[in-house]
Amino acid sequence: MSEEKYKLVIDGLEVEADKNDTIIQAYAKAGKAITANVGCMGQGVCGSCRCLVRKEGERSAETKLGCETKIEPGMQVSFLDYFLPEHVHYYDVQSAGDGWNWLEEVDETFQEAKNCRHCGGCDTACPKGLQVQNGVAQVVAGDFSTAANTFDECVMCNLCTLACPENIRPNHVGLFARRMKAARTLRPVDLMRRLQEIDTGKVSVNTDI
Repeated sequence: MSEEKYKLVIDGLEVEADKNDTIIQAYAKAGKAITANVGCMGQGVCGSCRCLVRKEGERSAETKLGCETKIEPGMQVSFLDYFLPEHVHYYDVQSAGDGWNWLEEVDETFQEAKNCRHCGGCDTACPKGLQVQNGVAQVVAGDFSTAANTFDECVMCNLCTLACPENIRPNHVGLFARRMKAARTLRPVDLMRRLQEIDTGKVSVNTDI
């Protein structure tokens, strides 16, 4: 028994695909060469398959990720190109110290973060449904651990940055929190096990080589 087919439009191309296909799968099966915007296929990074989706019978469009969004009949899809804001934030994780100066690091690196007007644009734009503006507020307040959890599923699609009128780049604020937490609290499990094996004599190390 053949799979039921759905018809939809992707970037102006009329596509027919199996009902259980994702947007990316439908686009590929239509014979359209995918040369960009698919991080999981080695083209760009995760989050690159961001797109606007309008379902049949609905007026508003939603932001989605093409890799995880199942197609629906009559769906209209437009992929969003990559963009780079004028202001890029630079910081060194190693210079962040033991954590007591992280608030100063935020004030210096992400000066715009404290100007959040809580318009909700970033929350609406996020295809993962994250509480983005809450995460930014958590970083500004110094609650880095909570902020790291808030942004844990962020795929760096940059849509919140595109939606922010204050040019905050919320996803990068969240990435900062995640990096700070990892740098100071997490250690590679394989390395921990090997160091334990060395300390207990289970594994010997020849330092003469």
